[in-house]
Amino acid sequence: MAFVELNRLVKRFGTATTLHGIDLAIEEGEFAVFVGPSGCGKSTLLRLIAGLESATEGTINIAGQDMTHAPASARGVAMVFQSYALYPHMTVEENLTFGMRMRGVSKSVIAEKLAMAVDILRLAPYLARKPGEMSGGQCQRVAIGRALVQEPRLFLFDEPLSNLDAELRVSLREELATLHAQLKRTMIYVTHDQVEAMTLATRIVVLRDGRIEQVGQPMELYERPANRFAAGFIGSPAMNFLDGRLDGARVHLSGGQTVEGPFQGQAVDGPCTLGIRPEHVDIAPDGPLSAKVERVERLGAVNYVHATLAGGKIIAECRTPPPTPGTVVHLAFRRDRQYVFPAGPA
Repeated sequence: MAFVELNRLVKRFGTATTLHGIDLAIEEGEFAVFVGPSGCGKSTLLRLIAGLESATEGTINIAGQDMTHAPASARGVAMVFQSYALYPHMTVEENLTFGMRMRGVSKSVIAEKLAMAVDILRLAPYLARKPGEMSGGQCQRVAIGRALVQEPRLFLFDEPLSNLDAELRVSLREELATLHAQLKRTMIYVTHDQVEAMTLATRIVVLRDGRIEQVGQPMELYERPANRFAAGFIGSPAMNFLDGRLDGARVHLSGGQTVEGPFQGQAVDGPCTLGIRPEHVDIAPDGPLSAKVERVERLGAVNYVHATLAGGKIIAECRTPPPTPGTVVHLAFRRDRQYVFPAGPA
């Protein structure tokens, strides 16, 4: 039996349906990440699991118990929000211990749990500070520590890093991954950032318009996307999409050029969309496709060449000296990494 089981879960707000019959099983010890564009229902789904929203239909089981209508306090979960939600007039130590003190936990147990959280999250230098005296990253670590001292059976994170700058996001991602490895507790994490999903998750749940599009391990989603939406959402820069017509082992692009198969995907002969990731596009002297270079973008140690084919635009990863904008280059696609999807909107 899965640790968290959602069965035909529906959530309506008035006449608007936000979640449409979600079925999902999360195993004990997993780090599951919900991803999707704004408004896809990922935060609503997390709040239903936490007990902060009530389900319209369906059931929620946690550790084998039906928690569909149980109050949040009875579910054994701890939630970390996008906003730190710390008490500004309290020190870090007071913020960490407040909940335990309110429940009448003994001083010895409070001291033990406080020491554990301080050690894991390296909070010792900040215990006497108040939130206004600390950085955003430090405040978020305190918020995680406040969840940690509850010793919950399930951790829930609602976009906890979205208010931090890029450097802090990377640092705290590493800390969260380490925390999961140490505690081996079940964690569910919501983000719109697919890089966070790929680096943190043991499994990713891709949502769109209140429905699950695909569930799988990070590389499974990257290498075997179930549909065009999942293919386009996972990957940075995003997968290239070119309109064409599938004819057996060939795709004839709308601009007249032809791409040879084989292809992955479920499209049948006729109008289709060809997908290819930037790192699987080679700039080759004898490539079968020609394209005009529009610009070159450098991200980290990699150059990305933005070019125009007769039938559309394409991005190619380039680890050699990049071509000059305005020149014509020849492209070749890796045949074991070409995808075909049904034509039309994602």
